[in-house]
Amino acid sequence: MTTSQGQARDLTGATAYDRDGDKLGRIGQVYLDDDTDQPKWVTVNTGLFGMNESFVPLQGAQFESDRVTLAYDKATIKDAPNVDDERHLDVEEEQRLYRHYGLDYGASGERAGRHELRDDTAAGVAGQDTRRDVTDRTEGYDTSGPTTDTAMTRSEEHLRAGTETQEVGRARLRKHVVTEHEQVTVPVSHEEVRVEREPITDANRGAADDGPAISEEEHEVTLRAERPVVTTEAEPVERVRLGTETVREQETVSGEVRKEQIELDDDSRAGDNRGR
Repeated sequence: MTTSQGQARDLTGATAYDRDGDKLGRIGQVYLDDDTDQPKWVTVNTGLFGMNESFVPLQGAQFESDRVTLAYDKATIKDAPNVDDERHLDVEEEQRLYRHYGLDYGASGERAGRHELRDDTAAGVAGQDTRRDVTDRTEGYDTSGPTTDTAMTRSEEHLRAGTETQEVGRARLRKHVVTEHEQVTVPVSHEEVRVEREPITDANRGAADDGPAISEEEHEVTLRAERPVVTTEAEPVERVRLGTETVREQETVSGEVRKEQIELDDDSRAGDNRGR
């Protein structure tokens, strides 16, 4: 992957990871190719407290925001030959680095010798040493940021759960008319004809003798009856309205949190173990 000088400036201070995703440290310096002016090498702060710098090729590196994934594993990078990172790389030093990383030094004919950032006023002068160190080192240099004291801070994320009110639905009251069949018992009365006979007595004899002795006669009576009459009337029976009530319950929430872990990477102990 070809890296522009603009990308190279972004590399300085970025976090470097090996090809397996293991964190290496911060990128300290970027070295340009003498012939093409393209960034070819970076130095990565490794070792205890990041005080050692290892040279790593940019060939095959992947860039994402402030993260740089190099094409080599952590062990290979940490075991790279020690080279003075304060000056121009000479041919012998660069050949040692090429051999260590399994690269063919003579295939491209390109050499990386200068630091990435240069003084613009002197950049066009042939043969002039135009390097400028990317970082100004001081005692207590912290690979994860600016110079700090002798301790590092470990932080953790914790879930903070709260509540917010949001609309989840609506309830409505609708009134419509339905027809139902209803039966009601109503008392009714009617008249029926009844023939009443009474004997002739002194009390009714005068009425009985009134009129001809023998004659034809007709009497008529009107009969009445009650019939059910059905009507309807509307009357209010109740009032209905909508209200709300709050129901309290418990709900479990979960989320991802990050924690920083601090591990000891002691190169001096590793050397003691190899000597035993």
